[in-house]
Amino acid sequence: MSGVMKRMGMIFRAKANKALDRAEDPRETLDYSYQKQLELLQKVRRGVADVATSRKRLELQLNQLQSQSSKLEDQGRKALALGREDLAREALSRRAALQQQVTDLETQHQTLQGEEEKLTLAAQRLQAKVDAFRTKKETIKATYTAAQAQTRIGEAFSGISEEMGDVGLAIQRAEDKTAQLQARAGAIDELLASGALDDPSGMAKDDIQAELDRLSGGTDVELELQRMKAELAGGSSAQPQAIEGGTGQGQQSSSQPQDTPRFDKQ
Repeated sequence: MSGVMKRMGMIFRAKANKALDRAEDPRETLDYSYQKQLELLQKVRRGVADVATSRKRLELQLNQLQSQSSKLEDQGRKALALGREDLAREALSRRAALQQQVTDLETQHQTLQGEEEKLTLAAQRLQAKVDAFRTKKETIKATYTAAQAQTRIGEAFSGISEEMGDVGLAIQRAEDKTAQLQARAGAIDELLASGALDDPSGMAKDDIQAELDRLSGGTDVELELQRMKAELAGGSSAQPQAIEGGTGQGQQSSSQPQDTPRFDKQ
């Protein structure tokens, strides 16, 4: 049972993978990846801004502590000048505590400044990477679109596309139906002419009348042919007689004696 379940799971994953490959558009995938990179870049920039804000806050605190430290130092001098050593000692004690805070804040400030520089450099590198990916993405999308259009045009010319395939099948079906109707019409005409089918309109002739018409048509042709032969024969016999009559007259005129002119001698 476990083997059957594994096999079913493998078949399901294979079919799901094939369906995903068919549904996946590389252009949409590239746009999604670019969007994710922009979101990551935005997060890095937000981190840089947060670190810079924290650094600025520490700088303000440092300025305040340094101002207080300077004030306490002035107070200690004034107390010593007035002979109040106790007040001067208290002022210097407070100043030492503030100085420790200043040292700690300066250490934190340096740490934040280093983090800010690292994040700024990372943001710049990520920005360059995102720009390069955007250029490559647009190039790939344009190439893919051009290849897709070229493939569709080639399929249309070759007739293997789905749309052109449907058109070709429709034309083939129309031609088959037309040929079938033409064959059926020719068969019906032959059956009507042979008398195998009756014409309800009464215009069709039966087989006896058709044969009589055929014979009479052939007889008329023979009669016309004989008449034309007779006309041709009569015309040819009349022409030699006319030629012979003309020849006899010529001989007769030539047999008559011709008067020769006589010249009297002077």
